[in-house]
Amino acid sequence: MPDFFYNGAGRLRSVWRLAAFTVAYMAATSAGFVGVDVAAALVLPPATYRWLLIESWLGFAVQSIVLFVPAALVGWGCARFAEELPWRSLGWAPHRGWMRDALFGLLVGAAAVCLAALVGLAAGGYSFRLVGGADAAAVARTLVTSAVVFMLGAAAEEMLFRGYPFQTLLRSWPVWAALLPVSLPFALVHLANPNVAPGFTFLNTALAGVWLGVAYWRTRSLWFPFAAHAGWNWAQGAVLGSPVSGITKITPDPLLRFADSGPHWLGGGAYGIEGGAACTLALVAATLFVWRTRLLSATPELRQYTDGENPNPDAGVAPSVVRADAAAAGAGARVHLVYLRPEGMLITKKQYADWRQIQDEHENFMTSLGPFDEEDVLDFFENQYGADEARWGVTRAEIRRFMASDETTLSL
Repeated sequence: MPDFFYNGAGRLRSVWRLAAFTVAYMAATSAGFVGVDVAAALVLPPATYRWLLIESWLGFAVQSIVLFVPAALVGWGCARFAEELPWRSLGWAPHRGWMRDALFGLLVGAAAVCLAALVGLAAGGYSFRLVGGADAAAVARTLVTSAVVFMLGAAAEEMLFRGYPFQTLLRSWPVWAALLPVSLPFALVHLANPNVAPGFTFLNTALAGVWLGVAYWRTRSLWFPFAAHAGWNWAQGAVLGSPVSGITKITPDPLLRFADSGPHWLGGGAYGIEGGAACTLALVAATLFVWRTRLLSATPELRQYTDGENPNPDAGVAPSVVRADAAAAGAGARVHLVYLRPEGMLITKKQYADWRQIQDEHENFMTSLGPFDEEDVLDFFENQYGADEARWGVTRAEIRRFMASDETTLSL
């Protein structure tokens, strides 16, 4: 029975899972920073220590690694022990289409910040110029090293804010409600950055959190929001020459030189593009694009991990009670869709207590969905693969014939 601590799936409620993650993550991260600081101070000469961790871009890289590792390990531990979900549920493992998502994310992120730059340019506040006689080697070094730093930073922030905390809320909350508890802290931590723009730093970073949260929700994978985040920062700092969240140390020799002649409410001033209304407009447009585009979709496996709670069989809860994919109980056959490696699928009428039983039965098991009735199956194929049956691997008539027959399995 649901109570204050446990939900109808027999799992600890998502708000308590989020609290457990937060406490464990803060403890692990604090220990990580202290450990790195003490170890570096003991091993390195003072001048080298100061240069490595304080003055150079390497300090940002080390910081990102120390933030990423606990977020990944604590998130994995919470998923495993609180919800019995695998590492893949975090959306960080390679999956079908992950490379496409990453490349598209880079393009979307860079295009979004360029849109903000165009708004500022059209308003007369921004100017960009190539520096005559610029050191090509220094520019190339900035382009390369900043790409590494921005990728590490994006990986850390995505794992922390769009990783387990966001995902565990999605399993029991609507997406709009789950966005708030992760987007607001994402904005708050950026208020510690230099050259904060009053009002706009918080607003735009919160909007960026919503944009990246929607990016995760559309793909149920961290590859797309990670790449969009990294592409935005790299294009903004290394290419356009703007401060990135008030920071210029990472991109000392950008491709272009950036200047903002005001007004600062539009352009962001010393905080950079992210500190003004031009960025606000670009983020709203980018969020609407990611939300509506048909170029993004989630694999059935990844949808299964976040579309509902994973029932606890030890609590005597049947999957059909809580899975968002499961239809209400009714007459007629009910089936599971079973995805098999490398490309196979089957529809089975066999009844299972949970997905582990299906996994035990199929050596090449990848994921499963259901239980579904006939209309659920047809709706799933149409939503996932389009109305053209040629893309399904099976026809509507064949599905209806199978559902009405005594056969137990239909292989596609």
